[in-house]
Amino acid sequence: MPSRSTGGSAEKARFVTGSTMRHVIVMASAGAAGLVALFAVDVLNLFYISLLGDPGLTAAVGYASALIFFYISLAIGVMIGATALVARALGADNRPHAREVAGSAVVWMAVFTGGATFLSLPLADDMLRLLGARGETHSVATLFTWIVLPTTPLFALGMCFTGLLRAVGDARRSMFTTLAYGLSIAILDPILILGFGWGVTGAAVASVIARFAMVGYALHALIVHHDLIARPTIARVLRDFRPLAAIAGPAVLTQIATPVGNGYVTAAIAPYGDQAVAGWTVISRLIPLAFGGLFALSGAVGPILAQNFGAAAFRRVRGAMNDALTVSIIYVVVVCAILFLAQPWIISGFSLSGEAADLVEAFCTYLAITWVFAGGLFISNAAFNNLGYAALSTMFNWGRATLGAAPFIWVGADIAGADGVLAGFMIGGIPFGLAALFVCYRVIGRLGEERRPWFQQRGQRAALSAGSTADGDSAANK
Repeated sequence: MPSRSTGGSAEKARFVTGSTMRHVIVMASAGAAGLVALFAVDVLNLFYISLLGDPGLTAAVGYASALIFFYISLAIGVMIGATALVARALGADNRPHAREVAGSAVVWMAVFTGGATFLSLPLADDMLRLLGARGETHSVATLFTWIVLPTTPLFALGMCFTGLLRAVGDARRSMFTTLAYGLSIAILDPILILGFGWGVTGAAVASVIARFAMVGYALHALIVHHDLIARPTIARVLRDFRPLAAIAGPAVLTQIATPVGNGYVTAAIAPYGDQAVAGWTVISRLIPLAFGGLFALSGAVGPILAQNFGAAAFRRVRGAMNDALTVSIIYVVVVCAILFLAQPWIISGFSLSGEAADLVEAFCTYLAITWVFAGGLFISNAAFNNLGYAALSTMFNWGRATLGAAPFIWVGADIAGADGVLAGFMIGGIPFGLAALFVCYRVIGRLGEERRPWFQQRGQRAALSAGSTADGDSAANK
């Protein structure tokens, strides 16, 4: 159908012209606004639960969230593949193919996440025990999981839709999609948790309702305003499986590494008691709230890199990477200063004491700055996924979740208990962030060299056929 907005079916790829820094800032700012709002209501959700006065309830949400995050990571991987392929097609000025890939991606997202949820739901009880949940805390975590987990495919589709909106360059509606989710929870949480007295059950129900709101808004934006999703057919869905899997497969493995690492931290902290787990749960909510801009930045730079890669604008690819890294470093330094100043209010706001307060204090004072290197890893992963080197993002993320986690956590626990577990996990990521950046810039440097001969040959053929002197090397490096 024809578009009903100025950015409709006739619009060109937005990121292949203009300032790459401006594109990075605009896309990242809109994405950060949506994500930070989303994470803010997640923290608010935890705050309402903390008002119930039982650290075990806070810990229960932490265990359940660590498990559910595994499935969300699966969805993020598929979303990355869909966003990259659609953005590349748009950059190559092939909108019909972009629409077809978008339709196929929606189908595969539903199939993958629906299948994973269906097969693993009966195992939720055992998986929560494996994470360290025990007694009443385990029972509450199981209840939360059984309410929220079945709607994972719905949330996955919402995430896929936000990725497609970023791929077409619609930062505003991508932001509004996450805001629809966050605003729904912000309204429903106090009503269901405190007003109705449903506690953790109320938090779970609010999450389920919010997922419907998220999907409804995003689907309307994609169909009515952009006409970006073609009606899927069996032939197209099967055709697009291999190119989608080539990116989504490694990206899924990359994303799964994060909940594996977080789950290992949860299990390592569990022996120190519910107070320690409650402290880690607050930190695990504080991290996405504080550093949501980094997550948004990595999501924002991906379509910019992919469109310019599709257009063979390799110098712009490097420029966008430089701009994203600059923004990342400045952002982390500012956020760390805010966390340092705000830590007394964070501790008192969540009624933390003892081991829980110590963990939050250590994070805000000493450990948050390690996210400078995490930002480098995130941006490098976005580049790998969108430039045809998705396996490298898998390698670095799993390296960080295993070699960058277990040995450092063991040493830290032996030296300083729960505080050492947290310190080991944060410090262990530093070498992987540095290594990922080094390899990423090598890949970008080689990318233009590998593609240049083909474009030179194409330019020479065009020159012969048209009687001109087209310079293919210039086209390859615009």
